[in-house]
Amino acid sequence: MSAPVEVPDLVARTLDLSRRRGFITSTRHETGRLLATLAASREGTLAELGTGCGVGSAWLHSGAPKEARIVTAELDPELAKDVQEIFASAENVTVLAGDWSALEQYAPFSLLFVDVRDVMADMDVLAGLLAPGGIAVLDDFVPSSFWPPIVDGQVDTVREQWLTDERFVAVEMLIDPDASLIIATRR
Repeated sequence: MSAPVEVPDLVARTLDLSRRRGFITSTRHETGRLLATLAASREGTLAELGTGCGVGSAWLHSGAPKEARIVTAELDPELAKDVQEIFASAENVTVLAGDWSALEQYAPFSLLFVDVRDVMADMDVLAGLLAPGGIAVLDDFVPSSFWPPIVDGQVDTVREQWLTDERFVAVEMLIDPDASLIIATRR
């Protein structure tokens, strides 16, 4: 049996940009491989909210069918420019300079990777961005063995909402002992 494929070239290039820019919280390889796997099953438009250095988008690109479109928006115009340069040869990837709302014009999405905690709380907007059957992947949760989920002595209301909202079928997945994410499919 062979080992998993090495990190794809675009992922390596975005990780290098992350290192140079001092970002230490880029998308984990485990999350990235999950994004690539889910992207392989999707058609239409995929999106990332919270581009950063483009690591999540690079993972999406590594798994997505060639005819799928990937859009992502980065608030910092200089960082967006650096990420645009990395993706210049990827014809199906569009990197926008602007806040996440710049992506609304490309909706509905068949897969939406959300890496901005403040935006996760606005379920109505995010639900409206997803096509029926669309999948949202929400990153950067701290595992909790309690219900309702407790983090730093407080109920994690964002996680609680995503796991109980009737518009979605959702599950929390442990990615590492200190990290989890939520996968939610729009009914």
